[in-house]
Amino acid sequence: MAIGPRMIRAYLALAAAGFRRYATYRQATFAAAATNSVFGFLRCAVVFAVVDAGARIVAGYDRAQLATFVWVGQGLIGTVLIWAPPDFADRIRSGDVVTDLLRPVDPVWHLLAIDLGRAAHSMATRFVIPIAVGALFFRLQTPRRPGTYVFFALSLLMATIVCFGCRFLVNAAAYWLLDARGPHIAWTLASGFLGGLYFPLWFFPNAAAAALIVGTPFPSIIQLPLDVLVERGSPADQLVLLTIQASWVVIMLALCRFVQRRGEEKLVVQGG
Repeated sequence: MAIGPRMIRAYLALAAAGFRRYATYRQATFAAAATNSVFGFLRCAVVFAVVDAGARIVAGYDRAQLATFVWVGQGLIGTVLIWAPPDFADRIRSGDVVTDLLRPVDPVWHLLAIDLGRAAHSMATRFVIPIAVGALFFRLQTPRRPGTYVFFALSLLMATIVCFGCRFLVNAAAYWLLDARGPHIAWTLASGFLGGLYFPLWFFPNAAAAALIVGTPFPSIIQLPLDVLVERGSPADQLVLLTIQASWVVIMLALCRFVQRRGEEKLVVQGG
């Protein structure tokens, strides 16, 4: 499907609608931000226990970098939306997805536009609040290189798109399974552990961490944006991480389009 000016305006309108939709859930937004802040203290206690065990720098991170890793990571949870809402899977199971297929917009780009609008709202709330709380009680590291701000903004955008792709595939499993609760549970466990949410992946042996970063999409959601932000490595290293993320953006969106096409064929076989 060609994307012309009219389609671009339609997707921008969908993104704005996604922003407005989540802006209505004020109590839920601040409750989630408060929960993320509480867990930030718990995560800091765990990672600082490793530092206090004797090493001043652990896996390339000093104390300020680890504190930044934890608190910005807590803010990223809501921005990339690491927990997968089952809305799309429920629409497949109920058959309401047929209505989506009748619209003159591609379902993948339609949902992505809405998700980017949601992410923009989360940046102003669920991203900012945990970081502000962390800055009150811990010494966080601010980027020393001005280019890091640009790199982090790009990395955060790509992390959101990669996470959307993963969540879309988890929900699209309902085309074949009807009940996608199993894939949702598997995604919840894998995304946090393999994505670097609970602890930096570089706590693993270097070969294992590198294999996860290059070979799976999970680190592109949490680990890589945080490594870019805390400047773990040179600007050239940051560009390598951004390249890895960009590769996963292309791969995940291509997989989403392929699975969606196959799912539509399967839906017809089932009778819609």
